[in-house]
Amino acid sequence: MLWKLESDEDFFRIYDPKKLVAGYFDPDYGDIFPKDNAEEIISSMLKNHDKILGGIIMVPLVKFKLFDTDLDTSLSNVEIQVTRVNEHLQKWKNFLSETNHPWHSVRISHTDQDMLTIAFKITFSKPIPLDKTSLSEEIFDTFEMLQKSDLL
Repeated sequence: MLWKLESDEDFFRIYDPKKLVAGYFDPDYGDIFPKDNAEEIISSMLKNHDKILGGIIMVPLVKFKLFDTDLDTSLSNVEIQVTRVNEHLQKWKNFLSETNHPWHSVRISHTDQDMLTIAFKITFSKPIPLDKTSLSEEIFDTFEMLQKSDLL
C-alpha cells in the first residue's frame, strides 16, 4: 500500500510512498460522554478498534513562496507566485466540487507560516474499524485522487 497511517495519540499521520507526512486523519469518535473522560474513552476505542463512520482529513493546501523573513524579490516574481497559487486554488475548488466535499476549513500551517492547510470531512460507505490498515484502505482512493490532481 502506498499510503501508510501511524497513530499519534487521538489522530493518525498519513505518510506518502517516500515516507514523508502527506497529511493527517482525525477520526470522528462521535459524541463522547462524559467529556471529562474523553481521553480514556478515545484510547479505549482505539485499543478495541471500535468502528467509526469517517473523520477529517487535513493536508497542505498551498505554499506561497512569498512569506519568508528573508524575502527580497521583484514584482514580476510576486506576480508569478500569485498566479501559481491561484491556479492551484482552482484545482482545489474543482477537487472539492467533483468529490462532493462541500465543507472545508483553511488555516495557516502550524509548521510553516508560508503555507495554508485544508481540512475536509470524509464519510465512509460503512463503519470502519479504528486500525491503521482498515483506515488506510478506506482513505486510499482520496489520497490517490489528490496525488493524481497534483494537490499533494
